[in-house]
Amino acid sequence: MDRCACALELLGMLVYVGAWLCALVTTLLPQWLTMSTALLPVESYEMGLWETCVVQDIGGMECRPYDSLLGLSSDLKLARILMCTSLTVGMLGILVAIPGLDLVYSCKGHSGNRTKRTLIIIGGLLGMVSGVLCLIPVSYMAHLAVVNFFDDKVPDVVPRWEFGESLFCGWVGGFLFIVAGLILVTSCLCYQVEPQHVVHRRHQVKNTDFNFRKHSEYV
Repeated sequence: MDRCACALELLGMLVYVGAWLCALVTTLLPQWLTMSTALLPVESYEMGLWETCVVQDIGGMECRPYDSLLGLSSDLKLARILMCTSLTVGMLGILVAIPGLDLVYSCKGHSGNRTKRTLIIIGGLLGMVSGVLCLIPVSYMAHLAVVNFFDDKVPDVVPRWEFGESLFCGWVGGFLFIVAGLILVTSCLCYQVEPQHVVHRRHQVKNTDFNFRKHSEYV
């Protein structure tokens, strides 16, 4: 494999791991939506997938998990399922792609190289799927926040939920998943161009060596 394709593989895996960590942080942090009120300026509220928190300006923070799964809204349930699925698919993609790296000594040989390329492509496709699964709940929660924020039926004095840090982290993780998948697939396309010339040259060398040995035997 040429150095360009090998560098693309390493870059893709680094981006892949970074995307998975961003998705994990997005799933665990409670800062999906934030709200501050004018009546209590010293306190602000944060809502996540697993708990809600009250943050005070003096540095205190108190979080409380949701009491019941059945009592959750359908939006939070959907976000939980999609984010957990995204993490699972992303981890599966990483585990599938690792044996296909050229630096990993496995599946050597002509048929083995084809297997390694297949593993890289499957890992890249799983990364893109994981990115889409991560972007859907993050974008949907942001959409709900925007719709409720600009709802004319709600009085202006009523506090509204706004974007939290977890949403931005989720967007970054989702796009990184897709970028990592594209990089891995591109590395395989670069790899497929190289072997044709290499195999042709090896075939010529073998024929030359065979003819030379045959001529030497007759002499």
